[in-house]
Amino acid sequence: MSRKQEMTGRVVIYGGKGALGSVVTSAFRSKNFWVCSIDGSANEAASENIVVDFAKDLVGQHEDISEQLKTKLNGEKLDAVLCVAGGWAGGNAKSADFIKNCDLMLKQSTWTSVIAASLSANFLKEGGLCALTGAQPCLTATPGMIGYGLAKASVHHLVSSLAASKGGLPARATVHAILPITLDTPMNRKWMPKADTTTWTPLEYVADVFLRWTDDVSKRPVNGSLVQLVTEKGITTEVVA
Repeated sequence: MSRKQEMTGRVVIYGGKGALGSVVTSAFRSKNFWVCSIDGSANEAASENIVVDFAKDLVGQHEDISEQLKTKLNGEKLDAVLCVAGGWAGGNAKSADFIKNCDLMLKQSTWTSVIAASLSANFLKEGGLCALTGAQPCLTATPGMIGYGLAKASVHHLVSSLAASKGGLPARATVHAILPITLDTPMNRKWMPKADTTTWTPLEYVADVFLRWTDDVSKRPVNGSLVQLVTEKGITTEVVA
């Protein structure tokens, strides 16, 4: 980085190699942020990478990630921790893969979010940002995708708990969750080729939301907000649940 391109700040993107994470990583790098991607494989666009060992349990993953991030930061603090890790699996309680899918959803969404919460508590600056990823459909019952609903509802609860006065985040730090309905990802286009994509939220819009919240505290919603991303006819609006 040249002298003219001074570092804007430091962020962690958990899930930085996925479809959304890659777009968010590129957006922050374009604004001269130092970006550490945390995922199962490295993102070459990131400044630094932490590759997760999925063979380890929650405690083991957390220990590895925390130790590596501490070394990479070398005493510096983060402006934001953004968790965009996740996945999807369907099925009700009678489904053959019900338990398997619940296990997968909890690992992909809940484990990643609680680790992100711990990283926020220990490495964020005062006034920093913790942003997690919930899901708008999981504000109510999800009988056709119980495991997914269970995991995302836990993320919603985590946000409200972290926002409370004894939640553990640094002074003046805020926590929020984005609640998309359907994101416009390559996989969603592949598996739903006939869907109305004008109701899908562009990944670039999500990246812009994170940049806005990181750059300007005054542009963040109320601490603890669950922000629904509602897209209709190609236009996305942010609606606090």
